[in-house]
Amino acid sequence: MNSVITNVGLEPKILPFGESAILIEFGPGIHPEIHHRVKVLTEYLDTYPLLGMIEYVSAFSSVTIFYNPLEIKKMHGERIEGQVPLSFNILAPLLREIIAKLGEGVDYTPRTVELPVCYGEEFGPDLEYVAEYNHLTVDEVIRIHASGQYLVYMIGFAPGFPYLGGMSEAITTPRRQSPRMSIPAGSVGIAGMQTGVYPIATPGGWQLIGNTPLKLFQPHNNPPSLLQSGDHIRFYPISRKEYEAYKGGRS
Repeated sequence: MNSVITNVGLEPKILPFGESAILIEFGPGIHPEIHHRVKVLTEYLDTYPLLGMIEYVSAFSSVTIFYNPLEIKKMHGERIEGQVPLSFNILAPLLREIIAKLGEGVDYTPRTVELPVCYGEEFGPDLEYVAEYNHLTVDEVIRIHASGQYLVYMIGFAPGFPYLGGMSEAITTPRRQSPRMSIPAGSVGIAGMQTGVYPIATPGGWQLIGNTPLKLFQPHNNPPSLLQSGDHIRFYPISRKEYEAYKGGRS
């Protein structure tokens, strides 16, 4: 998941994304330092939203800001320096100024979320395959998976689904050749160098190694997703009895 990148401090690319969105790319590939810059900008936008901004979407190494172009033009007048203003031409210099002021010295305190996981049994039907593929024992796979600290790069694919970085190469396993038609909510899986958690029941092709009893997505909550971009995640093993206790609302 993590790539060796030497140009994480490059000036970001700011590009038009249709008539009502602007894309800020902080660098190529997937890297914690690049994502740090993504997170610093989104923290700023949460505190000081741009006038006319509707929402933003953060990804591994970029932020897309959606806005109302009519609001932008209304605030900045019909003409700028004798030219008909495009919203992009108004927002791009503003964003460059904001990003330059933020710099890389600005920090934020990431949240650490611990997720209990019942590994194996019917919760992890592919756990033995992951062990065999990597020439490990089942216990070694569990120990390696639970000893890592994972970074939530982005939420996507399904509501509340976290794309995590930081998994050990020792348990890298390819996707299943035949995806399952339905995967239970809470399933913890591995696909290539990634690990993740299915927040809702959905089709999928990841290798399932366990299940968390916690609900990662509850649409009536605010925010509805338990995990957010920038969070740090730790998994810890629990027994079947502890799993049932969580499910029953007991700790």
